[in-house]
Amino acid sequence: MALSGPQLKIGIVGGTGYTGSELLRLLAGHPNAHVVAVTSRSEAGRPVAQAYPHVARYYEDLSFSAPDPEALADCDVVFFATPHAAAMHLVPALLEAGKRVIDLSADFRLRDPDLWARWYGEPHACPELIEEAVYGLPELQRITISKARLVACPGCYPTAIILALMPLLESGTIAPGDLIADAKTGVSGAGRSLKTPFLFGEMGESFRAYAVAGHRHLPEIRQVLGELAEGEVDVSFVPHLVPMIRGIFATCYGRLTDRGVDLQGLFEARYAGEPFIEVLPAGGIPETREVRGANTCRLAVHRPEDGDRVIVLSAIDNLVKGAAGQAVQCLNLMYSLPETAGLEIPGLMP
Repeated sequence: MALSGPQLKIGIVGGTGYTGSELLRLLAGHPNAHVVAVTSRSEAGRPVAQAYPHVARYYEDLSFSAPDPEALADCDVVFFATPHAAAMHLVPALLEAGKRVIDLSADFRLRDPDLWARWYGEPHACPELIEEAVYGLPELQRITISKARLVACPGCYPTAIILALMPLLESGTIAPGDLIADAKTGVSGAGRSLKTPFLFGEMGESFRAYAVAGHRHLPEIRQVLGELAEGEVDVSFVPHLVPMIRGIFATCYGRLTDRGVDLQGLFEARYAGEPFIEVLPAGGIPETREVRGANTCRLAVHRPEDGDRVIVLSAIDNLVKGAAGQAVQCLNLMYSLPETAGLEIPGLMP
């Protein structure tokens, strides 16, 4: 039986990527969401059920269409699960037509259009909308998300890292000039494409760092951590590729400014009542397999040898809490639905 609340017509732009697939999976179980349009340039005309047999019975009468405003005319909400620099060309027309937009790409995350252009290699197509876009991290922006017509969902790495450091920076417990984020991701983070470094024979039995000189998520991480610290931050971020499909594990380091703080209590208090944040008991170690398929972030805070270094461990599924699940969480907030609607699914074990 459907929950009370509006029955929403949903469109998904970019339905053939991993995040598009996850949106279809999660929305299939959402009592208030009805997907009426899924676009794909390469698969236009193909039945969605044929492309995704695992959700075939939910989308028997739906086919991919070309990504244009006419295909999305009947939608109340449009999700963009597209590569960068795609959403910004369609979003203005959709907003003008009265649609609400949840963008899973990077197009509206950064507040500075010149900074965006520097990292993404072209001018922003609608810089006038950047200031309006609400950063879609519910644990940080719950109230503003609820009022937004354009939400910019965080990147997967930033989600894991920001949630790990947020209680420490908000409380002034760590020095903002001495932050380190060491993060690992599975191969699905690279998207659904045939690229040699991500073939099984190339990445299996291997482990490597990449983008050490600078990753596109770095300015986003700096921006949000700086807002939390109410000033500039100095953060070193190094991503790594590990031979698994899903998951991000971030190990974040900070230097304590208050050696008397109760770190466990700080984290438990900050995330009390958060439906998708699990703070492990003292000494806990999260694992990526514990959150696979779930919209959950599992955190553990450590202080080695009672010194002045604090270490926070953060585990998420990059495709769920790091992408599609968080986007659905934002959808629920935007329409005053229960925040857990469509997302009350445990992780997959083994």
